Amino acid sequence: MTSAPATRPAPHGWIILDKPLGLGSTQAVAAVKRNLREAGYGKKVKVGHGGTLDPLATGILPVALGEATKLAGRMLDASKIYEFTIQFGRQTDTLDLEGKVVATSDFQPGFGAVESIVQERFTGEIDQIPPAYSAIKVDGERAYDLARAGEEVQLKSRRVTIFEWEYLAEGFVGEWDASEQYVTLRVKVSKGTYIRSLARDIAMALGTVGHVTMLRRVKAGPFDLSHAISLDKLNEIGKGAALEQILLPLEVGLDDIPAIDLGSEQARAVRQGRVLTELPHEDGLYWAREGITPVALMELSGGEARVVRGFNLSDVAE
Repeated sequence: MTSAPATRPAPHGWIILDKPLGLGSTQAVAAVKRNLREAGYGKKVKVGHGGTLDPLATGILPVALGEATKLAGRMLDASKIYEFTIQFGRQTDTLDLEGKVVATSDFQPGFGAVESIVQERFTGEIDQIPPAYSAIKVDGERAYDLARAGEEVQLKSRRVTIFEWEYLAEGFVGEWDASEQYVTLRVKVSKGTYIRSLARDIAMALGTVGHVTMLRRVKAGPFDLSHAISLDKLNEIGKGAALEQILLPLEVGLDDIPAIDLGSEQARAVRQGRVLTELPHEDGLYWAREGITPVALMELSGGEARVVRGFNLSDVAE
């Protein structure tokens, strides 16, 4: 009787998907899990994503494996860069192509006005009301579930930060003389910013209405399109391709913070959750490593470093 093949050691790190149109974030994570199972990694690999993308959005979706899932929360808090197109003249209930038209306007704002308004009124800290069709919970229910059920959804305004804008393209849909204007913009935003709300508010500030016709995330935290793979490339893993071809190390998700190098005794102390003292570093967040192996995410204050998140990676140290 032939015994079943042994399960491969659980992987740790990041798969950065260039999420295609029409695929939800949960479906993308499920695709990663399926390919890992087919590649022989078993069903117990921890998998999570670092920031939801709507099915109608494409682009960067960081998927964390194993110990990297401990950093998924940091990825949710990271700044992000989007490219998106606003088409003026119609507003939909979902603020994108999926919804039904709820408002129209014959006024087209002109291209110079768009470039001016985003710099003058939509840069820095702003307040925005999230879309009714969003995953925010209202009395324990998702806002989009309530909206789809026909209920009126009232969401609270939130403060977000818009860091910078770039004007990418402009034009008209269809014939020049009887059509709707569009603009494509690139924007860097803080966590919690809804691009669909941003598009709605830009249109309203210009005296018209609009909706998003294209939305693409081109950067999330330290990850950009140079790190990303297609769904087809992911599916090759389930067919026998080496996971190492697409898996980024856990520490790539820590590129935005400095590292502290530990000796073996210090590393042992950190793995036991003990506080390190008399460190000659400025206060702040660091990641500690022993050689090339990440040991912990640590907060340093007054020369003392305390563990924020420990990584159980000692078994893979080289």
